[in-house]
Amino acid sequence: MIDYISNLHFASPWWFLGLFIIPLLVYWQYFQKKMVDPTLKMSNLKGISVTKSWKEKVYPYLPTLKIASLAFFIIALARPQLSLKEEKVKAEGIDIMMVMDLSSSMLSKDFDPDRLEVSKLVAKEFVEKRVHDRIGLVVFSGESFTQCPLTTDHNILLDFLESLEVGMLQDGTAIGMGLATAVNRLKDSDAKSKIIILLTDGVNNAGYINPNTAAEIAREYNVKVYTIAVGTMGQALSPVNRRSDGQYMYAMAKVEIDVALLESIAKMTEGKYFRAVDRASLENIYAEIDRLEKTEIEVNVFKRYKDEFRLFLIIGLFLFLMWWVLSQTIFRTFS
Repeated sequence: MIDYISNLHFASPWWFLGLFIIPLLVYWQYFQKKMVDPTLKMSNLKGISVTKSWKEKVYPYLPTLKIASLAFFIIALARPQLSLKEEKVKAEGIDIMMVMDLSSSMLSKDFDPDRLEVSKLVAKEFVEKRVHDRIGLVVFSGESFTQCPLTTDHNILLDFLESLEVGMLQDGTAIGMGLATAVNRLKDSDAKSKIIILLTDGVNNAGYINPNTAAEIAREYNVKVYTIAVGTMGQALSPVNRRSDGQYMYAMAKVEIDVALLESIAKMTEGKYFRAVDRASLENIYAEIDRLEKTEIEVNVFKRYKDEFRLFLIIGLFLFLMWWVLSQTIFRTFS
């Protein structure tokens, strides 16, 4: 109990100013109120039993339940938090840029519901596992931009991943542009390991930076690139045209991915090439990357806090409910 109290602190301590009302309520209840309550004066108490029942003995203390409940409510509003034991954590000293293709072919139906939605879901699962890494997001199609810079606030990154849609950029597949943008975000990083996870389902056909040139730049800055080709073998139900209302028209089309280019990029940067033909294989790829990229850095020390206001709120509600029930039943008075 002593350790519990010593580790307790309050996030909103200014609420304790409300405790100054407690002495005023006590004064009113037990001193001032007696002057306004009706009294009956009798000249002689002979013939009246002076033995007090338990009700008479308990009744004067009934208001303390209400006053005590108010005190617990004020403590709950002050947001008591339990400072848990300091923990030493060995973090992963890795900066990761995720580069995701948003070309229209990512809507192909060889994945359920489509390549983009599955890629987003699996990427989110990967991010949630890398608790201590800085992770960023670059998107590309006919052009590229940084959707989220390197950050340890993974909630923001997950929100950005969730919001990705085909059509955000001019259509096309500018692999070199996407890779170069990610390298630019990593080149000044001091992390022990810098990696890019490049996911695409097509052939480089846009942009003004050659993918091999971008790979050479990555190598110069010691950035390792893992390339993932997304798409089944053979044919897939894919967007082939677009109506005037913006809706895509689908037909069976050959899956074309520049495997040789992706293998070259991975080899040049000492990374690895993967092929994902369904959700299970994509999950396995991210799991393998997760296993491959483990670099421990110096120990970080931090504190965690646990909100404890619920305990005080429950006690306050219990006391108030007890006062109300007793005042309406056993100790009910009539005026």
